[in-house]
Formats: sequence, structure tokens, C-alpha cells
Amino acid sequence: MKLSVGLKVANTLSLTPQLQQAIKLLQLSSLELEQEIQNQLDSNPLLEAIDDDFKETSSANDHDTDQSSHEEYNQNELIPDDLPVDTDWDEIYTHQPTALATPEYEEREDNRSGTESLSDHLLWQINLLHLSKIEQMIAYCIVDALDERGYLDCEIEEILTAAQHLLTQAGIEEELELAEVVVVLKYIQRLDPVGVSCRNLVECLSIQLETYHQNLQLKANAHALLAHADLLMANDINRLMKQTKLSLEQLKHAMTLLKSFDPAPGAQFQSKEQEYQTPDVILQKKNDRWHVFLNPDILPKLRVNPYYAGLIKRADQSDDNQYLKNQMLEAKNFIKSIDERHKTLLKVATCIVEHQRDFFEIGPEGMKPLVLRDVADEVELHESTVSRVTTNKYILTPRGLFELKYFFSSHVGTATGGECSSTAIRAMIKKLIAAENSKKPLSDNTIAKMLQEEGIDVARRTVAKYRESLNIPSSSDRKILI
Repeated sequence: MKLSVGLKVANTLSLTPQLQQAIKLLQLSSLELEQEIQNQLDSNPLLEAIDDDFKETSSANDHDTDQSSHEEYNQNELIPDDLPVDTDWDEIYTHQPTALATPEYEEREDNRSGTESLSDHLLWQINLLHLSKIEQMIAYCIVDALDERGYLDCEIEEILTAAQHLLTQAGIEEELELAEVVVVLKYIQRLDPVGVSCRNLVECLSIQLETYHQNLQLKANAHALLAHADLLMANDINRLMKQTKLSLEQLKHAMTLLKSFDPAPGAQFQSKEQEYQTPDVILQKKNDRWHVFLNPDILPKLRVNPYYAGLIKRADQSDDNQYLKNQMLEAKNFIKSIDERHKTLLKVATCIVEHQRDFFEIGPEGMKPLVLRDVADEVELHESTVSRVTTNKYILTPRGLFELKYFFSSHVGTATGGECSSTAIRAMIKKLIAAENSKKPLSDNTIAKMLQEEGIDVARRTVAKYRESLNIPSSSDRKILI
């Protein structure tokens, strides 16, 4: 083997720390960006946030400020540790009022309300019942086995096993029977909300029906419907009338009564926490023109600390001076990366608004097909950059709050050779179904033909896929005869 020395030329892409930081900031959401800025403020002494009432001063004033800061710093070094005071502790401390005195602050009742859970609501009622200790343990096991809808999420035999285990741990030597669990279960099913801890929908509706006493004949008709629950779920009206011997009018009233009951009694106790999103971009229409601008509430106000920057000496190579230089460079790069992030975000958002102008004018039916490459070519960025900019970024429009990625959609060909957005097709399908006759709902094949009459070439299976994505049931499930 012979050793040799040679030259080789190759092109490689290396990401500088500044470029890596810019890419990282580009894909952060507004909340994550706020956290990242706070981390930088905590770690870099030369980076500081500017108050809202801060105004830029001239360079001469900055120089005077730096000089006065140096003088204050030198004076602070001469201040002794122990300073004389002209007040005593008793002159500062405020004594608490006595019971006979008027309180300093008016005592008010705490009216803050919290969402009560289903288990807490049931246990509060169970503790008011005259149950034995054994029955209470069985009730606790039943409540613990309820799901978010309020239904029993296990078999009664499992409740029996869990209650027997609790009794053994409590040192109570008694053999439970299945009938005891059933008795306690019936107690709980009639607590508020009525129908909780049922095992299926039919049992839940039946227990709620027992509390109805206004029209006994209507109640009997509703019981007859529940006896044929399979036909009721399938909406087979003709067979229901034949099996129950009820007229169409009687059947209609009985079904209306059953629909008035709550199919999920425990759902009302679920905490409904809303997730709020802060818009990054705001769209407004002024003088028949759409204007896009960044949300001023999320724009960070940062600058390099002038005092620490004034301490840097150009020719000094000491460790302290070198540290200040490095921190100032990082602060400037961070501010520049933040600025580039917002410029890129505004550029991409403006491009999207220009493409989807019809959406903001007439609604989802005006959505145009748009992909990442279209925006990337127009704003002269890479597709991956556009993807980072539109991820977890929101725009506030007169039609609501949307993620920027919402405006990208695939396309379907039209009869004229053009393209139609899949979002617009979904909006058309939803509009057609909303206007259909409930007794003769439109099938997927019929909807496909109606869209083809509008010049949109779409297959039946595509209509079915779009309909399912809108959570719209099939035509047979939408059919209502009464």
C-alpha cells in the first residue's frame, strides 16, 4: 500500500450558530417565543426589555446617561454598609385591628365558583343517604367505575370483587352477594343526575322515563319503543309501527319524549377548558383593501443595555471585557433573528392573503388550491422555511382565527381545465346537505353528480371521504321520516 498526498474540492453546507438560532426562532409559536426571550433575558446581561413608554434618545443624551451611570456606580462603592435611619420599627409597622375595631379591608365572601366533578357530586349525595358502611363501600366502588359520560365502565361482578377487597382491607369479614351490589346501584341510578351509572343507553333512557309522570299513555308508548331499541337505533319507522302497534303520530310524540332525555348524564360535569390562541398576524379591511400587520401585543421590545455596552473597551483582552463582547454579540444576533422572524412571517402571511382573497370575501367556498411551493416561489424562500413559518402561527381575520396552514389545501380538477380547492368542495358538500330534504337525503352519488354539474370532476368515493371528514353521517343515517 502506497501513501500519497492530494487535494480534494467539495461543497458542504455548514449551519452557523446564528443561522441555527434563526431557524429555531422561526418555528416557535408566540408562547414559545415569549419563553425563549425570557430565557435570553435571564442569561444575557447585555440584553434588556424596553418598557412601552420608553423613547429613543439622541446619541448625545446616551453619552450623558452613560457618564452619569458611571458616576452613580462609583458613588455606590463608597456607600457604607450600615446607614443611619431616622425612623423606628414602630413607626412603620401597622398593628392589626382588634375585634372591636373597624377592619382595614372589608371582608367579602369568596364567590369564585369551580367546576364540580361527577364523583364529588355523587359522593356528596351518597353521604346524605342512610347507608350502612358496607353499602357505602359498594357505592364508592360504583362511583369510581364511572366514565366521563356517567356510564358504568365495568361489569357488576367486578364491582363486587372490588367492594369485597375493600371490606377485607378494613377488617370486615363479611361475604358480599351480587344482589347487594344491584340494590346500591339502583339507589345511585336515581340520584342527580338521573340515569347515571347505567350500563347502556337503553337503561339510561328507561330510568329517566320512570321519572316522567305527566302523560301516562305517552310514557307507555315510549316504553314500547325502548323495547325495540334495535329498530329505533336503525330508524326503521315501518317496522317500529308494526311491532309496537302505534300510529305515526303516536310514534312521533314518543320519539320526541325520548329525545328530550339526556343520553350522557355525566357529561355536564366535565370541565370545559377552552384553549385560547394569540394571533401572530391580524387582517383588517380598510377602504376596500385588505391590510396585514403583525400583532403589536406579541412583538418583543428588546435592546442592548447601553450601560454594559459602555464598559466594553476596544483594545482590552481581559476575561471580563471578552465576556462582555461575546454577550453583546449574542444579544445583537438574537435581536436580528427576532426581526428576521417577524419580517418573514409578515411576508408569508401577506402572500397567503393575496392568494385567498376570495375566502375572506365570500367564505370557505372561495378557497383557492394552494401548496407550499406556490408561496415559496413567490416570496423566494425554501418550502421548509414556509412550513416552519406557518406552523403554530395564527391569523385573526373578520371570519375568525385560523392557523396559517389552514389556507393550504389540495386541488381537484374542473371541467374547464382549472382547479378547485378541497376546502371549497367540503364547504359545497356541507351546504348541499344542509339544504336537503330530511325525508329524502342526498346520497354521495347524487352529490357527486350535482358537483359535476357545477363543473367539478369529483368521484363518489371522494365525496364520501370529504363527508366523513366533516363528521356528517351517511344518507341512510340522516333520513328522518317523521
